[in-house]
Amino acid sequence: MPSTSGCASLTAGRLAELALASAYASAISPLNSPSCLLVDLSDACSAETAGLQPRLRQWLAAQAGPVIGVGGSPAARQDLGAACDLVLDDDKGLSTLLDNIHQAPVAAMTLVQVLRATEKMPATQALTVESLAYSTLQSGADFRRWSAANPPEPQRIPADDGPPLLIERRNGTLEIRLNRPSSRNAMSIEMRDALVEAFELSVIDDGIRQIEVSGLGACFCTGGALEEFGTAADPATAHAVRSLRLPAATLLRSTAATRFHVHGACIGSGIELPAFARHLSASPGSFFQLPEIRFGLIPGAGGCVSIPRRIGRQRTAYLALSARRINAATALDWGLIDEITPAAAR
Repeated sequence: MPSTSGCASLTAGRLAELALASAYASAISPLNSPSCLLVDLSDACSAETAGLQPRLRQWLAAQAGPVIGVGGSPAARQDLGAACDLVLDDDKGLSTLLDNIHQAPVAAMTLVQVLRATEKMPATQALTVESLAYSTLQSGADFRRWSAANPPEPQRIPADDGPPLLIERRNGTLEIRLNRPSSRNAMSIEMRDALVEAFELSVIDDGIRQIEVSGLGACFCTGGALEEFGTAADPATAHAVRSLRLPAATLLRSTAATRFHVHGACIGSGIELPAFARHLSASPGSFFQLPEIRFGLIPGAGGCVSIPRRIGRQRTAYLALSARRINAATALDWGLIDEITPAAAR
């Protein structure tokens, strides 16, 4: 197993000792080491922990940081493993995961707390929780460090002629195409506001029965425009703006059937928003990634809500904490997308 510096590694027996000794106190802290908990599930069903499973699950769910289960039988994964924030088959890739948590422990803690809290919450309410958490992290030390090294430069966003969206009404179908190929359709303020307005049209017009969204250029969307990160006046204002101008929230109010077709890079909001669709197709060369942990943030365009409802809380935590890219085949296998097809279905 790779180095677990900054992460407490426990067998089931040691886990039972801690849980019994400390009741529901957290054994980890984002402010000190260790900042995450590694649980060996290979002996999770041992006689040593027989009868303690309910208490161990409660204790794991109370930890102030990511709980990572490793290995174990199917029975262990369904029992003690279900209380973990993510479960790995083995320690392959564990080093990268732990490094990301160590570099942004407060963001890692916030991510798993949001995923735990919103798992069974109505989507519209869950978006509010996500926004509050994301906005709070914008004042955190990790994001401030990233922002100091990458100061906002909105004037450097590549420009294209025409509106940010190409919109066409065909009978009961509203076709929307992202139209900022030079910036790889980054989710700039301009793009965000245009999507909100387009989705608002579908909310007020009962004649729109279907929405089809795709993108022009090399990829569907590379996520939030990094040149604009850090331009909000303060975290409270950022939350207020997100409460008023979040495309995902507007889309959820629409009764129209939604179909997204994505291609190329689908990063951050480039998969967070499409994951709300009733049907999500992707071109064969597409890939998907949640990189926000590297900025000291969590997904903030709805991904803490949409993605778990497609692939579950544990796989979402894995994607967000590892910042790993997955290809279209893996996305289809997990249920993140519904179909692989060369072109958007009509």
